[in-house]
Amino acid sequence: MLALATAAHAEAPFDLDQTPGKLPKIVTPQAYRIEIKPDMTALTLTGHETINIQVRQPTDTIVLNQAGLNLSSARTESGAAAVITEDQAAQTASLRFAAPLTVGAHTLTIDYAGPILATPNGIYYDDYKTADGAAKRMLVTQFEVADARRMFPGWDEPAFKATFQLTATLPKTYAAVSNMPIVGTTPVGDDAQRVSFAPSPRMSTYLLALVAGDMTAVHGEAAGTQMNAWAPTGRQDQAAYALQVEEQVLPYYNAYFGVAYPLPKLDLIAIPGNYEAGAMENWGAITFIDDAMLFDPKTSAPSTREEIYLVVAHEMAHQWSGDLVTMGWWDNIWLNEGFATWMETKANDHFNPQWEIWPRQHATHELAMAQDALPTTHPIQQPIRDESEANSAFDGISYEKGSAVIRMIEQWIGPDAFRAGMRGYMKAHAYHNATSADLWAALSAAAGRDVTPVAASFTEQPGVPLVEVARTCVGGQAQITLTQARFALHDPNAKAETWTIPIAYGAPGGAAQHTLLTGAPLSLVIGACDQPIKINLGEDGYYRTQYDAASLAALGKVLPTLAPVDRANLLGDQFALYGAGRAPLADYLNLLPVLKDERDIAVWTDTLSHLTQLHTALVGTPQQAPFDAFAIRLVRAEFDRLGWDAKPGESVLDTMLRPDLIAALGRFGDQAVIAEAGRRFQAFRADPATLPPALREPVLNIVGHNADQAAYDALRQMGIAAVSTEEKLRYFGAMAGAADPALIKQTVAFASAGQLPGGRIDQFLKRASVGSENPDLVFALVGQQEAVIAPLIPADGLGPTALTASAAGSSNPNTAKALMAAASSNASRGAHTLAARTADGIDAAAGLRARTAPAVAAWLAQTNMR
Repeated sequence: MLALATAAHAEAPFDLDQTPGKLPKIVTPQAYRIEIKPDMTALTLTGHETINIQVRQPTDTIVLNQAGLNLSSARTESGAAAVITEDQAAQTASLRFAAPLTVGAHTLTIDYAGPILATPNGIYYDDYKTADGAAKRMLVTQFEVADARRMFPGWDEPAFKATFQLTATLPKTYAAVSNMPIVGTTPVGDDAQRVSFAPSPRMSTYLLALVAGDMTAVHGEAAGTQMNAWAPTGRQDQAAYALQVEEQVLPYYNAYFGVAYPLPKLDLIAIPGNYEAGAMENWGAITFIDDAMLFDPKTSAPSTREEIYLVVAHEMAHQWSGDLVTMGWWDNIWLNEGFATWMETKANDHFNPQWEIWPRQHATHELAMAQDALPTTHPIQQPIRDESEANSAFDGISYEKGSAVIRMIEQWIGPDAFRAGMRGYMKAHAYHNATSADLWAALSAAAGRDVTPVAASFTEQPGVPLVEVARTCVGGQAQITLTQARFALHDPNAKAETWTIPIAYGAPGGAAQHTLLTGAPLSLVIGACDQPIKINLGEDGYYRTQYDAASLAALGKVLPTLAPVDRANLLGDQFALYGAGRAPLADYLNLLPVLKDERDIAVWTDTLSHLTQLHTALVGTPQQAPFDAFAIRLVRAEFDRLGWDAKPGESVLDTMLRPDLIAALGRFGDQAVIAEAGRRFQAFRADPATLPPALREPVLNIVGHNADQAAYDALRQMGIAAVSTEEKLRYFGAMAGAADPALIKQTVAFASAGQLPGGRIDQFLKRASVGSENPDLVFALVGQQEAVIAPLIPADGLGPTALTASAAGSSNPNTAKALMAAASSNASRGAHTLAARTADGIDAAAGLRARTAPAVAAWLAQTNMR
């Protein structure tokens, strides 16, 4: 059955004519020469482009993309002029010629004009202020998924690769960065310069970039590649750490991929504030929102250092996976994002083993599985019908599940075989496009076995596998039988699926053994009848495990002896089983007392997450106070060990755990922690040096949630005055969590006040919904203000609509219904997908809330924990 299913679903290797997309494939671009003249005062641009094209069959009409542009003329090398028809709804332009173009090479010349946008998509402007209050304006591009068409007409789909040579006339005072080095600068009058860049390699339109403004770089070099890390002038020293990461990682990637980075330079560029994505892998010119690239020791938390490492390593991985080799269409976006997410962790672990990054990936596994268990989940590789749907695919399935599946396959076939397969894949498809099938073929060739049955079963169908463990004892020998099912949350109609699952299992402290679980039950002899056995040993597999009572009891007795990742895995699975209605809450809560001696950050991160979910489900019920008291006692043991202040020589992981413990205790209502946070906040206002950067976020969040008008106003003014996005989001995020209904009303009004960093409004509203613990009020207020807030968020952007973001913390089914009925939730396929995903989460939270109060009451009574 599995073989038949795989054959029915398996895709073919890349073929242009069979690749999905909207544009006809009878004409393809080969080379663009683009000249633009932005007017940074009028916020308009004019453009002239010459495109070498290949006509594959005679045609009198060329259809290409444009969005919001006005094409004034289009003609071929023979002088034949086209009649131009623009379709703004379809984001296309049709060029009709009097006579058909013949098969072969032609040259197309187009003149056009268009706007420079305020929202962070396409070509847009970014207004910001320096530390001394000076107003500055930057020119920025952000083209993924389909916004290159807002700067120039072209074939704006990833399969249409071509070379690009860009020239821009810019203010004389601007520094300019694009994918390739500058090859010429010519004065234009007294105030402008004409900057020309070298031709790029063949690449997709969404990877083209241009950033210009008052920027300064720090410089470096590695493996013969020139490196520059750019920041707004005055902040360039804060880019030094990102440059160090860049210099460290590039030689590592050169060796891993077996293909040297092919461009002469690699720039990192920090964009202050008005930026929607976290970062963008433009080939040779990676852009970042500034808090994902700049590190200021005076204000940046230690966790920011790790985040910068991960983001830089992620975008650099894309220079190969995504840029050198590009998915044919957005249905394979996971080939870009899942792989880069896995690679960022691999590089981080290689260079920073003290961060113990692989065990801590458990948290991202949990996030992916939580989304993957809902009715609105989708396969890693999913049909994408338009660009708005493509935007909605940048989610936990493409990133975190994709990464987990890659990790599972690597561990199954072996790291050496996997690396050999990646090298073959890169060499075979360099400067071209590929599909998942091309990757599986390369890995299979290197491994000497077909990886497709495993890989396709996890990428071409949705959902989370559940491995069920049943134990029997015969003649003093224990045997376990493994069967599989589908794990689902709030989805009684989930379609049954069958996976080919690589299973790692073993006794605590022993070596892992390996097997494959397919459709039939699998029996294994494991030793003595009371022998504990751990499935998914090392958590390299993407699946949940449900143990029978005897197996769970055996593991519970030795839980402290398990490796940290296995402790986190067991606890995470057990909580998820409660969430799915497959196990009583007591089975999870009874495991928690062992945490009295727990020191590991991965285990605590998992536990704090689940305690917070239970706290949220109990808000407003009689069980909230006694449960919070239990949670405080549990967390206090570890917090009392660490204390408020860092100790000389403590590990970086302890430094990063402390803020999480403080934040949790504040959320659970620990009055001593709340009072101390308030005291430290007042001292911080008088002297910022009194509050270490590591403690600023939890202290501010506790103050924000419990704020009166004076504290709220102080946070707002501090956010407005802050220069860096990291600080702005820290203050505004704390402000957004205010619980007072009168302050919640001010928070929603602030979302349209023009003070929030562009591209972060949806996150601010989500923070208000979750942090205030009054999500339905936030949702109602945003509904009243939606017409004012919506234009500030990019249409069909990467994030949800304002209304969808504001519903994120709700467990009210009526809110889910109102969300799905809203016009903004149905404005595009992508908006509908994101809204439906949020509505699913609301319904699941409603079910959890209904079951949690009685379950907690029974457990507290049974254990005498009141």
